[in-house]
Amino acid sequence: MTLPITTVKTIVDRIEDGGAGIKVFRLVDPDRWQLPPFRPGAHIDLHLPGGMVRTYSLCNDPADNARYVVAVKREAAGRGGSVLLHDAIDVGDTIGVSLPRGGLDLPDDVTRFAFVAGGIGVTPFLSVAAWLKRVGRPKFTLHLIARGAPPLAHLLVPLLRSGHLVVHDTAAAARPHIAALVGRPLSDVGLGCCGPESMIGDFEQATRDWPASRVHIERFVPPPLPVDPDARPYTLALARSKLEIPVAAGQTMLSALLGVGIDIPASCCGGICGSCKVDWLEGAPIHRDRVLSPTERARSLMVCVAESAEDRLVLDL
Repeated sequence: MTLPITTVKTIVDRIEDGGAGIKVFRLVDPDRWQLPPFRPGAHIDLHLPGGMVRTYSLCNDPADNARYVVAVKREAAGRGGSVLLHDAIDVGDTIGVSLPRGGLDLPDDVTRFAFVAGGIGVTPFLSVAAWLKRVGRPKFTLHLIARGAPPLAHLLVPLLRSGHLVVHDTAAAARPHIAALVGRPLSDVGLGCCGPESMIGDFEQATRDWPASRVHIERFVPPPLPVDPDARPYTLALARSKLEIPVAAGQTMLSALLGVGIDIPASCCGGICGSCKVDWLEGAPIHRDRVLSPTERARSLMVCVAESAEDRLVLDL
C-alpha cells in the first residue's frame, strides 16, 4: 500500500561552486511559481533517482520563497546521495522535494543569539541569519570553525561585512573552546550548533545548564543507537488502513511498515532528520529520536527509531 506523500516538483535552475567538494543547488518551480514557505533553519528532503531520500538545510532567506537553495558536500564514503547529486544531477533536471519542515525557535523574548557551526554545518544558520537581519533582530554572532578556507564563501560575504560572522581557522590556531563561545546561561540568549559529532558533544557539555528550550542542535549523521536489551515484540495498528502489523523484538517500526508495503519517506534512519514522522493515537511509544520536542512527542513519533512500551500501538496511518 502506498500512502500519499506530499512532494513538490522542482527543477535545478543553477549549480554553483561552494568551495572544496561543495556544490550549491538552486531549485525552482518549473513554472516559476512561489514554493511553499519555510521557517528559518528549515530543511527539505530531496527525492533522488533510485528512490534515495536525502535531507538538506535551506540556505536562503525564508522571504525568498521563489527558490530553495541547498549546499551539498560530496562525501565519497557516505550513503550515496551526495555523490549522486554531484556526479549525476545537472541544470534542468527534475527533483521532487518534501514540504519544508523544522527550523529554529526564535521567540521574541530571546534578544541575542550565538551559533556555532563546523564547516558545512553552517548551512542551517544562513537562513536564520538572513531572517534575523531582515526583521531587525541583529544581535547575533555566528562562529564558523573550519580548517583553511571556509565553505560557501560567497554566501558568507554579507555576514562578514556586517560583523556577524567570526571565522575560526583551525589550520592557523587550535579549535576554540566551545564553552568560551557559548558563555554562561542567560535568559535572553538562544544557542544553536551544527557540525561534527565531536563538536556537538562539546557543545552539549557546555550547555548542560542551559534551558533545553534555548538550545538547538542539528546533526549531520545520527549517533549510533544502543541496543535495547528489553526490546519485545508488539503490534502496530494502523487506524486508517485497518491493518495490524507485528513488530519483532529489535525490529524497527519503519522496517515493519515497509515490509507490508506502507511507503514511508525516510532519510537518516537514525531519528535526526524528521522525514519519517508519524502521528500516534493510542499506546505508549518509546521515543529515541533527537528531533521532536516534548510537545511534539505527545502526538508524533519517528518510526525509524521509536519503540512501544506496550503490546499495541495505534498509528494514524
